Amino acid sequence: MMHISDRIAQISASPTLAMAAKAAAMKAAGVNILSMSLGEPDFPTPAHVKQAVKAAVDADMSHYGPVAGTPGLRAAAAAYMSSFVERKSGDTFASDDILVSVGAKQAICNAIETLVGKGDEVILPTPCWVSYSEMVKLAEGTPVYVRTRMEDDFLLTPEALETAITPRTRLLVICTPNNPTGAVYDAERISRLAQVLLRHPNIAIVADEIYNQICYTGTCATWAEQTELLDRMVLVNGVSKAFAMTGYRIGWLACKDKSFIKACTRLQGQQITCATMVAQSAAEQALRGDLTCVHEMTQAFEKRRDLIMQLSQDIPGWKVRCPKGAFYLFPDVTALFGKHAAADSSYAQHKAAEGVDDHTLIRSADELCEYLLLDGLVACVSGSAFGEDTCIRLSYACSEQQIREAMQRIRTAIQQLV
Repeated sequence: MMHISDRIAQISASPTLAMAAKAAAMKAAGVNILSMSLGEPDFPTPAHVKQAVKAAVDADMSHYGPVAGTPGLRAAAAAYMSSFVERKSGDTFASDDILVSVGAKQAICNAIETLVGKGDEVILPTPCWVSYSEMVKLAEGTPVYVRTRMEDDFLLTPEALETAITPRTRLLVICTPNNPTGAVYDAERISRLAQVLLRHPNIAIVADEIYNQICYTGTCATWAEQTELLDRMVLVNGVSKAFAMTGYRIGWLACKDKSFIKACTRLQGQQITCATMVAQSAAEQALRGDLTCVHEMTQAFEKRRDLIMQLSQDIPGWKVRCPKGAFYLFPDVTALFGKHAAADSSYAQHKAAEGVDDHTLIRSADELCEYLLLDGLVACVSGSAFGEDTCIRLSYACSEQQIREAMQRIRTAIQQLV
């Protein structure tokens, strides 16, 4: 058996992908599972984007491209990012401010590996996306978790940010709209956090805004409006969520610091060479084309949000906040801890087979998700994966029919707990 490096041994597998794989395996075995685990829009990729893919294939776009991305896509991404800020601040991004990567995940990983060294501290407001902490560990940095509260809409406060800062702090990673909570930072809250960071010039900011088109409060505020911080700010976006193009794996980062862009480009050149050329052509067409399809998908997500919020009122033991963006519900389920499943339930039998003494007891969000999968036949993700073990996450990026059926199954399963 080969030796696994300590660097890799210390990182965890993605819990969201693990739950999706488990649900897929049960489906393959003939079990009627409804999955609400992955954050993946169920809409087809827009028709004009698919036409661009066909044209790119016919044009033999099958060779290596520039490491930083094609000139056309970098220009389109710069214009797209500029559209969010120029109406307020007048600032715009240029093509050479953009680095195209294999999805927004690669862009975030590039940024963290470029900015963080051994022992450097990275502030992560929790709940947060599962991969941030593991990326920090890969860079040999130290994640510093700052817990937010449901009572504050899961938003980081300036006071909590200030308290978390030490001489070793090098980076803040913050997501708005947020995965997993659906929380949205408005312009006033971002400005107050920016005032804290202005007092600490050695701290950079990675703002993950991949969900910024899926916002139910009107125009979504962006960190790019904090012009005094632009020289140490990295903004991340992509086509996966807003354009239903998750499998195309195209994202990018935007940064005004040219030395940072050059450093990230060197890193990416050694890792992946470049993003897929056909996918880059499709992404360029998505950004340059009519955004009506994006707005229509967002309207559909908002309608689904309203539906799942309505249905959640009938779930015993849940406490919820209405998400203002993205497509996740993140209920507090602590009222269900200490309850018992029926002795003949699939969950109890599974736990008994594992040798658990009190095999009917629900002790945690992890066990509740396991119970909902085995007895409710609904796949969701424990909040412990996101740094909040009092909650679970459900993705409503699925049809209204599936939402209704899944919530009915969840309600029935929870009503059977005693």
